[in-house]
Amino acid sequence: MYNYPLRIRLAPLLLVALLVTLANPSIASEPAINELTAIDVLLLPDPTMIELAKAANARLRASYPQGFALDATHHPHITLLQRYVRTNDLDAVYTEVERVLNREQPAGWELEATGYYYLNFDNMGLAGIVIHPTPQLLRLQQAIIEVVEPYTEPDGTAAAYVTTPEHPGINEPTLKYVNTFIPERSGKNFNPHVTVGVGSLDFVQKMKAAPFDKFKFKVAGAAVFHLGDDGTAQKQLWAWKVHTKQPAP
Repeated sequence: MYNYPLRIRLAPLLLVALLVTLANPSIASEPAINELTAIDVLLLPDPTMIELAKAANARLRASYPQGFALDATHHPHITLLQRYVRTNDLDAVYTEVERVLNREQPAGWELEATGYYYLNFDNMGLAGIVIHPTPQLLRLQQAIIEVVEPYTEPDGTAAAYVTTPEHPGINEPTLKYVNTFIPERSGKNFNPHVTVGVGSLDFVQKMKAAPFDKFKFKVAGAAVFHLGDDGTAQKQLWAWKVHTKQPAP
């Protein structure tokens, strides 16, 4: 038997692998199984909440102009769940979330805003309008958590978020917030709210301490968004087609 060099003996195997890849281009282009996307499964509020959230945002930006505006890339919303999910499994996530929403039918639920709150994010105050956590909301959150869980992974990085060349980074509090959403923001710790912007800690503390006129509003819809920095809902990935259950004949 001829003792050919190793590189010559491996050449036919490499050729076969190349031909298989060329015949199946999806093998070369398919993303890695563990590529992650940071998502927000959320409820969309009605115009009553949106108008008041934008008014609060304007107050914050008057005090701190560098803060974000509530606009097409920063949608007012009520977070049910933030998680890192496998990008390849996004379609399965949408299917499971839709199944829960079709069963629970949150569109039209009346909710009550009760005051302001804030989180310390990088020594700045991330402020929001607090919503009373009704049994319906708690049940819906738990159902969403359960169906999304099989598709989640821990320890996402900035690559899992919406970024831009001007703002390529994601701050550490955002990364930690999503990674620890369960259990720190779920179940008995669930704090439903609509984030309204960023301000100095002193300013948001005064907002929280000031008298607040409670108001009621309704759920207008639901969606899955791709997250940006500060947990903002930056890009809609999927939207629930709102429909009502037909009455039994």
